[in-house]
Amino acid sequence: MTAPQDAVSRKRLNREVVLQAALKLVDDEGLEALSMRRLGQALDRDPMGLYRYATNRADLLDGITELVLNELEIFPQDPDWQAQLRRIAHDLRLLALRHPNVVPLLVTRPLSTPLGLRPLGTLRPLEQILGLLIEAGFAPNDALHVYRAYYGFLYGHILNELQEFIVDPEENVALLRLGLHRLPSREFRHLRKLAPVLADYDGAAELDQGISILLAGLAERLAGPQVKAGD
Repeated sequence: MTAPQDAVSRKRLNREVVLQAALKLVDDEGLEALSMRRLGQALDRDPMGLYRYATNRADLLDGITELVLNELEIFPQDPDWQAQLRRIAHDLRLLALRHPNVVPLLVTRPLSTPLGLRPLGTLRPLEQILGLLIEAGFAPNDALHVYRAYYGFLYGHILNELQEFIVDPEENVALLRLGLHRLPSREFRHLRKLAPVLADYDGAAELDQGISILLAGLAERLAGPQVKAGD
């Protein structure tokens, strides 16, 4: 005897199921749409019952951040630290493109919480990349500086790429395609002149070029004498 259709469609709830539903809601409708009431509707459950799995909206946001970052694989024991950092960069970019509405959580939400009070899942990439860099030969203090520069570059690139909207994809003239013809020519001559380059924006290639520059500088620094803290 088969179970009724509504019973099949109603998953047994746990924190993972609730967070997955919250992530889908944010992916589909944006962060502003996320509330216990809307989540209850999406799950076909009483919103009050969801507080067993997330204490409030802030807990949902933290859980979504952890859920997304859990998709990012990092191998701290990899001896090819440069290849590992390049792969992580491209994987993080793809993660952001899959979940663009979650990017503000990844970039700004941690700033509102002291490091030791953040969800463990949001700290694992930091711990793992520090381990990767220290294993590669960077002094611990330098590894932290490298991590900050690396993630600062990655998040800057991601935010920039997500802003590269096309006004009219069918338009062949770059100036019109990007809507740059609306800008006063005397005030924005550089932007207007760069329209063909801007219209041919390749996020993966831009990221790879930037990572190559960053890694070249880091490799040169690693090859030189390491300065210890307090020296």
